[in-house]
Amino acid sequence: MTAAVRSVAAGRAVWAVRLVKAVLLAYPRLPADRPRELRQFLANLPPTPRTTVRQAVIRHRLAVPTRVVRMRWGAPGIGDLAELAAFLGLDDDALDWFADRREINRHARDEKLRHYRYAWRPHRLIEAPKPRLRALQRQLLDQILSAVPVHDHVHGFVPGRGPHTFARAHAGNAVLVSMDLRAFFSSITAARIYGLFRGIGYPEPVAHALTALTTTRTPAPVLRDAPDPYLAALLRQPHLPQGAPTSPALANLCAFRLDRRLSGLAGRFGLNYARYADDLAFSGTLNTSGVDKFSTLAGRIVHEEGFRIHPRKTRIRRRSQRQALTGLVVNTLPAAPREDYDRLRAILHDAATHGLAEANRDGHPEFAAHLAGRVAWMSHRHPSRAAKLHRLLDQALAKP
Repeated sequence: MTAAVRSVAAGRAVWAVRLVKAVLLAYPRLPADRPRELRQFLANLPPTPRTTVRQAVIRHRLAVPTRVVRMRWGAPGIGDLAELAAFLGLDDDALDWFADRREINRHARDEKLRHYRYAWRPHRLIEAPKPRLRALQRQLLDQILSAVPVHDHVHGFVPGRGPHTFARAHAGNAVLVSMDLRAFFSSITAARIYGLFRGIGYPEPVAHALTALTTTRTPAPVLRDAPDPYLAALLRQPHLPQGAPTSPALANLCAFRLDRRLSGLAGRFGLNYARYADDLAFSGTLNTSGVDKFSTLAGRIVHEEGFRIHPRKTRIRRRSQRQALTGLVVNTLPAAPREDYDRLRAILHDAATHGLAEANRDGHPEFAAHLAGRVAWMSHRHPSRAAKLHRLLDQALAKP
């Protein structure tokens, strides 16, 4: 190692020996996947009385490719940017373009040069990737992110789980505490995504490129319509775009520590915990003072983990009140509200009597599929409702 240092940088032998000893002390194993970290370590070495790294003169540079050291969870190994480009079916220029290293997406005036389409909704911005970038993100989701496990108490965007499993975890309890994370996706920074990819096992250059492919910075003209300064500040920095296929999985993985800490806190108070995207729910038996203490501690954990509780969306509901989560009433078994069921049954009766076209007063382009989806939602784990609704749906579909 001393010979290699002296071949790269001019200097006395004693200087090279001191440098090698410092590196070996800090890195007992070769940091083959961390060139940037090693460079920063060398740059930050304190000067000695007789010499310093900053006085070194570089004779020539050795180009050594990074490589995977250890992969976790069976994700595919990708050692450098060339391998990443091959994995995605791109050449180097195309990878650089989609990773947007020159921030063309953020500064381009022509919408055709941007990788995302933008649409404001109440209190949030939909940043939808265009087809080619979406396809790349879908590949990363299917082949990399799907291999990484999420916390057991997460129900949103997880295969085999959903709104009903989320609601079922809190059914029939004396008290239900629900909280909402403000700007959930936008709060997750590129630095956290980079740390996640490094944790999976990817070398620094690959982790940086994967981060660039899955995060974005919102263009300034789009931010002019932001509903509040806090959201605009988040969107101005590299963040997870709400609308990308990779964002829900990345958000769940980045919130793993949050889920673990809130689950532990809930256990201390004898409560159940579950999260569906940005919705947090806790249920069990707790008096008023206990609820206040728990809510304070939960809010502190959320803040420490880099998120914020929406102050106007924290609700405490007891058994005498309607307890609802993700559109389902959970006072006993999870079920859609009675008024929603009655409304759907009336629409189906109208369709069965006068035909689908006559009953489609809201102008749904695929009204039959819309009704079938509503029936499936309303009938979930509710046999009596299912029988009545399916009979009416069959009559409506058979009506000429």
